[in-house]
Amino acid sequence: MERIAIVSDIHGNMTAWEAVLNDIRSRGLQRIFCLGDLVGKGPDPVQVVDSVRKTCEQVIRGNWDELVAANHDNENFTWQAKQLGKERVAYLASLPFSHQLELSGRTIRLMHASPKSVYHRVQPWDEIEKRLAMFEPPADEPELGRADVVGYGDVHNAYLQFMNGKMLFNAGSVGNPLDFTQASYCILEGENSNDRNTPFNLQFVRVPYDIEQEVQIAQQAQVPSLEFYIRELRTGVYRGLQTD
Repeated sequence: MERIAIVSDIHGNMTAWEAVLNDIRSRGLQRIFCLGDLVGKGPDPVQVVDSVRKTCEQVIRGNWDELVAANHDNENFTWQAKQLGKERVAYLASLPFSHQLELSGRTIRLMHASPKSVYHRVQPWDEIEKRLAMFEPPADEPELGRADVVGYGDVHNAYLQFMNGKMLFNAGSVGNPLDFTQASYCILEGENSNDRNTPFNLQFVRVPYDIEQEVQIAQQAQVPSLEFYIRELRTGVYRGLQTD
C-alpha cells in the first residue's frame, strides 16, 4: 500500500514544519507531497523552501508562491523575495499548477486552491455547485477530465466531504492553521491498482508545536504584518475576521 503525506501552506513557519516532519518520519512515511504556499507571512522562507525541495517528492504552486515571485509593489511579498534570492524565487515561479495520480482505481488530483486559479477560494460551507466544480480539470488542461478525489490547501481549514460519489478534502495548514492552532496535514493511503474495491483511506493529523517560539522568531525577523501573523498563530482566527 502507498502511504503519502499531504502537506500544505507552510508559510515560512519552520517551527511548525519541523514538528510536522518529525511526526511524518515517526510514522515511517517516505513520500511527501506539498500543495503550495511554502512562503508568505512567516519569518523563515529560505529554510522552508530549502527543506521542502529536499524532502518533498511533489510540490505545486500556491498563491503566495506566485505573488512573491511576481509582485514587486507590496512589502508582504517583496520582503519574502529579498530573503529568498533570485534562484529560490525562480523555483517558486516554476512550480506546476497541479499534480495527478491514480490509487485504488481512483483519479486523485492535488492543487492549491481550485481548478480555476491559485486565487479562487473554495470553503467547505460554499454552495454545492462551487464545491462540485472542484472536480473539473484545470482550466488549461481540459484533457485531464474530472477527478474522483480532489485534495487542496489555500483556505487553512482541514475537512473531508463526499458529494455525488466523489471525495473532496482540504489538508489544512502546516504553518498558519485557521481552524485550530495545531499544525495540520493528511495521510493518503491506497493501492497501485485499477480496482476500486482495494483499500483506500485518508487520515487527518494534527501536530502541536511551540507557537511562542515561532512568535519570538517572527518578532526578531520583523516580518511585515507581524501583529496579524502572531494573532493568527495564537488564535487560529483569520486576520480578515478579526474585529478588534
